[in-house]
Amino acid sequence: MTQPPAHPLDPLTAEEIREAAAIVRRNRGVGPGWRFASIELREPGKENLLAPEPGQVTAREAVVVCWDRSDGRACRAVVSLTGAAVTAWEDLPGQQPNMTVDEWHECDEMLRGHPALAQALARRGITDLSLVLTDMWAYGGALVPEQYRGLRLGWSDVWYRGGERGNPYAHHVTGLHPIVDLNRMALLEIEDSLDRGDSPHQPEVMGEYLPALTGMPLREVAPLEISQPSGPGFTLDGRLLSWQDWQLRLGFNHREGLVLHQVAFRDGERWRPVAHRLSFAEMFVPYRDASPDHYRRTAFDIGEWGLGFMTTSLELGCDCLGEITYLDAVVHDSRGEPQVIRNAICIHEEDSGVLWKHVDHLTGPEVRRARRLVVSFHVTVANYEYLVYWRFYQDGNIECEVRATGIVVTSHLRSGDRPENGTLVDRHAYAPFHQHFIVARLDLDVDGPDNTVYAVSSEAAGDDPYGLGLVVREVPLRTEAEGKQDYDWAVQRAWKVVNDNVRNGLGTAVGYKLVPSGTFPPLLDPSSEAFRRAEVIGHTLWVTPYREDERWPCGDFPNLSSRDEGLPVWTAADRPIDNTDVVLWYVFGIHHITRPEDWPVMPTDAVSFWLKPFGFFDRNPALDVPPSHPERDS
Repeated sequence: MTQPPAHPLDPLTAEEIREAAAIVRRNRGVGPGWRFASIELREPGKENLLAPEPGQVTAREAVVVCWDRSDGRACRAVVSLTGAAVTAWEDLPGQQPNMTVDEWHECDEMLRGHPALAQALARRGITDLSLVLTDMWAYGGALVPEQYRGLRLGWSDVWYRGGERGNPYAHHVTGLHPIVDLNRMALLEIEDSLDRGDSPHQPEVMGEYLPALTGMPLREVAPLEISQPSGPGFTLDGRLLSWQDWQLRLGFNHREGLVLHQVAFRDGERWRPVAHRLSFAEMFVPYRDASPDHYRRTAFDIGEWGLGFMTTSLELGCDCLGEITYLDAVVHDSRGEPQVIRNAICIHEEDSGVLWKHVDHLTGPEVRRARRLVVSFHVTVANYEYLVYWRFYQDGNIECEVRATGIVVTSHLRSGDRPENGTLVDRHAYAPFHQHFIVARLDLDVDGPDNTVYAVSSEAAGDDPYGLGLVVREVPLRTEAEGKQDYDWAVQRAWKVVNDNVRNGLGTAVGYKLVPSGTFPPLLDPSSEAFRRAEVIGHTLWVTPYREDERWPCGDFPNLSSRDEGLPVWTAADRPIDNTDVVLWYVFGIHHITRPEDWPVMPTDAVSFWLKPFGFFDRNPALDVPPSHPERDS
């Protein structure tokens, strides 16, 4: 047994991942024909994170999901790394574990070497298969053809590069879709629109973005350098990050990627808890185009693929600018072998403009500049990139921002046609409309675990003779049915997480406010296959009581699913949620009406939300921030 990490919430090390796989092989007969879908830390329950007794060893456990390729049987194990044993084993009949990176690459290699695909491409005048990319997607359960039900099934797009370094996502082989049995890694059939009478012509598309290929002269940009001669203002002790009055632990796993644990703010001599755990639990992207090329295109970027698996290494001066500290992350391949992602997490400080300011007509101006701590990671899911930033401010605010960039999916159009469900982005190509739904899992513990969520609305006072009065209505949410909430722009709906058991110096309950943005309705028929698989998108907010095993809002295994087995199932019990340990599931994202300016590579589109202290402090907690020029301070 290798030396365990310093803290029970630290992610599995490479040695622990390798050991977990070995224990399952040894104890349960998992052989070479199996794949490992996921190996992650089984996080200790909150009650087990209290300070241990002297000499007490915290048990380390892993959760392992694997399946037998020969018959598709999937299993989930709990592995004691401390005791080197499998302590629980669960068969998962009818479930399909997440897709793996190995399957994606093996599928691409198999298809590009398959004579049937080569023949289909040759009919279109494409003969150099070294320039071809196949991009495998998961299926929704209701869309699986009857003859393939029960298989681990994938379908693929086909793309090709205009040259060795060309953009493959510029040239879609429209109307050509292989269907693959992923366990046997065998081509089952090819859907080919040429068999339905379509033209084999591949139109020219100007989709390159590398300077060497565009021939476009680059603009002049003056250098911008950020330096901190005295070094950064934060410290990192293992995975415990401290910055000014903030403290938190940095976790990571295959599915959520970056996880923030035990977020607390120092108020005087006391560390006050704000959140036990902050992360993203799902990203669902339905494409709003019913054409043969797009009707199956509904991606669960977290549940089907995993943000951790898709995390990419960051580069100084490009992805992060300034005095940077990086953390590596460890995931694994489908053989259970650990894979290290170098520079997976970026930590740095940024200037954030003016923090507070007032100009007094007698004493003159008093101003403080704001600084923020940023913890970020970047994810590449095939053609799309998600850039995730958690920002901590000196006044107790937390901002979460997601930026989407990368390359929009396109399909070809016949000359003169205009797309109904997308935007023309090139002479013969359109990008379909789609929606990015992101589900943030916010396990807040505001000054302790017993919290109540209040729906907050602003309304005009009805009895004001001047028509100026404004009142705020706060309605406590007592049950899970009441905890299903929708944003209302007309009343500026927001939600406060309040600890009614703790009072501030003014005698009011302490709280943190979820300030939403980037919220929109799904615009999906509730009876549609896409909506049934992701009913979480039907509300802006869901509130549930904390349960250790309730982690994934669309169910443990959305791959090839037919319905949402997560939040709709849990909340059917309508459990009480007042004055208890609550979890907020906040749904936000990007309603992407594509535009020509998104092509051939998309400028970042940003969306964010805030967690803001509301009565958590007695007054502005940033009064102690020093001036930038101390000699000017009176």
